[in-house]
Amino acid sequence: MRWWAGWAVLPGGVARDVTFDVAGGRFVAVTAGTDPAGAARLPGVVLPGFANGHSHAFHRALRGHTHDRGGTFWTWRERMYAVAQRLDPDSYLALARATYAEMALAGITAVGEFHYLHHGPGGRPYTDPNAMAVALRQAAADAGIRLTLIDACYLAGGLGPDGHLPLDGVQQRFSDGDVEAWAARVADLGGDDGMRVGAAVHSIRAVPRAALGVVAGVAAGRPLHVHVSEQPAENDACLAWYGATPTGLLAGEGVLGPATTVVHATHLTAADVAVLGGAGGTACLCPTTERDLADGIGPARALRDAGTRLSLGSDQHAVIDLFCEARVCEMHERLMSGRRGRFTPAELLDAATEHTSLGWAGAGRLEAGARADLVAIRLDSPRTAGCAPEQVLFTATAADVDTVLVDGRVLVEDGRHRLGDVGALLRAAIEPLWGDP
Repeated sequence: MRWWAGWAVLPGGVARDVTFDVAGGRFVAVTAGTDPAGAARLPGVVLPGFANGHSHAFHRALRGHTHDRGGTFWTWRERMYAVAQRLDPDSYLALARATYAEMALAGITAVGEFHYLHHGPGGRPYTDPNAMAVALRQAAADAGIRLTLIDACYLAGGLGPDGHLPLDGVQQRFSDGDVEAWAARVADLGGDDGMRVGAAVHSIRAVPRAALGVVAGVAAGRPLHVHVSEQPAENDACLAWYGATPTGLLAGEGVLGPATTVVHATHLTAADVAVLGGAGGTACLCPTTERDLADGIGPARALRDAGTRLSLGSDQHAVIDLFCEARVCEMHERLMSGRRGRFTPAELLDAATEHTSLGWAGAGRLEAGARADLVAIRLDSPRTAGCAPEQVLFTATAADVDTVLVDGRVLVEDGRHRLGDVGALLRAAIEPLWGDP
């Protein structure tokens, strides 16, 4: 296959008249200054495929249902638990399929699914203990995007002044009982060319210190993710019980390293920032979720300057739009610093296309040898008309995505997903979850 675009953002910067030759799911040549006859035409400006570094697919059912009571993260969590209680493998497949299709419409070609909804009500395993993971794998395959299944260890109900708390009723679904049982279940998960398997410490609240090293050992050679310092209460509890910040605790137990992604990383000390930078890993920022839940604004620029890679996630899917996430990341920095241009457009694009932390090192760049993922964004919409192509992240929204290729296959064309009406799929999956239990 051969594709042509009037504009494309290549590793060296924006280029005109770019031809993409694709074979075997890879770019075999990316050539600027050409206009070959017979090439399929792509509108607007072409970017690499986006990577959604942090997703909880079932949270998509919460959009538009959590804004009538105010409160905090902790009160929002009550409604999240209510949705979790109602899902089974079939309904989860329908919801995740539609959610991943919405991601594809937004230009996302790979997703990191932070998976902790493992078992049935009361923690009873399904006949296949990985039935919920199987549903996610099928959902991503149906929607056409690559999946990194980040299976989360979840053992405790929280962390208080007297130590870790027992699991409550809903949390039983998240837990395997002990870290060895979790590791045994994860060992039965296998990846393929469309799915990678990673591991996660859900948080220092949910995984006691003695289990942290075990999870890190299981994750050896794979992506390892962990929620870190999303809430001040988490930091306070960790300091009170362990005498360390969450970052300090994880560092002491060997959890941090180049393959580790800390998610949120909102309430960090200067020492935490330095430790994370020295570890050489990634921080996944989810700015829309962090402001939707009133979590706070994280030190994104400081983390990047310390040596931490940045990625972006839609987390609880208040929106699924990495254009929005990239802009909010920059705008939060402007509000905190009183200065514009804290991140360049190129740095924000690097964060939106960061695939390495999901185990897809050969993706996220428009160059020969890379996976043939691309996103064509229209430059003639009311939002993008007249903008400089290299600054499209500051003007476009997911609604401006015209064409998406994943591994050389057309997934979205003329703004329409190959599955058809994604809105109808979402409605059919979500509405039953808000009826009577």
